[in-house]
Amino acid sequence: MSYGYDTDRLSALDAITAAQRIAFAPMLFQAARLLRDHGILAYLDQCSPAGAGLDDVAGATPLSRYAVSLLLDVGLGGRLVVQRDDRYFLAKTGHYLLHDPMTRVNMDFMHDVCYQGMFHLDEALREGKPAGLKVFGEWPTIYPALSQLPPKAQQSWFAFDHFYSDAAFNAALPHVFALNPAHLYDVGGNTGKWAMRCYDYAPEVQVTLIDLPAQITLSRPLIAAAGKADRIHGIGVDMLSDDPLPGEADIWWMSQFLDCFSEAQIVAILRKIGAAMKPGARVCILDIFWDRQDWEAAAFTLNASSLYFTCLANGTSRFYAATRFLPLVEEAGFVVEQQIDGLGVGHTLLVCKKSAA
Repeated sequence: MSYGYDTDRLSALDAITAAQRIAFAPMLFQAARLLRDHGILAYLDQCSPAGAGLDDVAGATPLSRYAVSLLLDVGLGGRLVVQRDDRYFLAKTGHYLLHDPMTRVNMDFMHDVCYQGMFHLDEALREGKPAGLKVFGEWPTIYPALSQLPPKAQQSWFAFDHFYSDAAFNAALPHVFALNPAHLYDVGGNTGKWAMRCYDYAPEVQVTLIDLPAQITLSRPLIAAAGKADRIHGIGVDMLSDDPLPGEADIWWMSQFLDCFSEAQIVAILRKIGAAMKPGARVCILDIFWDRQDWEAAAFTLNASSLYFTCLANGTSRFYAATRFLPLVEEAGFVVEQQIDGLGVGHTLLVCKKSAA
């Protein structure tokens, strides 16, 4: 899909306007966030269709009249609100900032996790290291740091991760369990959400989380609290290390896991799994590819989000295009048996087997 990326469709006037929006994008982002978080958008929503005057809006928030007037004026330029005579009204874009769960998750993730770190993007791009992660502490990647991030950053990170993966889980379950697995490995299992979905969906299945030791430690109390520790277990393994893998699984499941690695690392991880797999086992990859989205806005979101991987996560990975990812699967010695697009918010499920060669 081209999403119109093969044509420059803007007029000169539209292009210079777009350029100014980019130049002042940090200002618009923060103003929009504060219009939301200080209840201004919600107040205008409640006042619809009559709208509200400046004094009324200021009286409904903890901010001064001066502060509210500034935010509303930026909101006008951002098309978040409209003004007729002396009254303000919530615009469509403001409505989605206020009510759309995806937009809220994205905005919180950008502010709480990415915003400060993105100042170091140039350094990250030049060095191939997550230079922006230093705003939280000194770690080689964000993954061992997840349990130690500030509470708000941690909350927004998991909300972002779960929003996109959870929406696809229910849709993926029937496809995965059509393969009748008795034992499933959840590689990069994070907090165990997929494992617990499998536990509920298939009363006999055994699930083993395979993740970094710190993540296994984080997941254990959550699984135990859910009463599911009898069929969900964990093994701490760094998939980039020489540590051996067990090989009893019928399904090796990876959800939004391989996009956390560079192309060379993806091939290495799949080869490591391929060497450990028993005959007849399958690899199921649930991921989100920017060139398999129905809407241009989704493709833009994924490509912009890839800069998080560059600047904060690990310095080398991204949300891939399917046209680039699928050859990596083949290079690692696998054949894609099924490719199921459009799961959840735009995920693709790849069911893979080892190639005969």
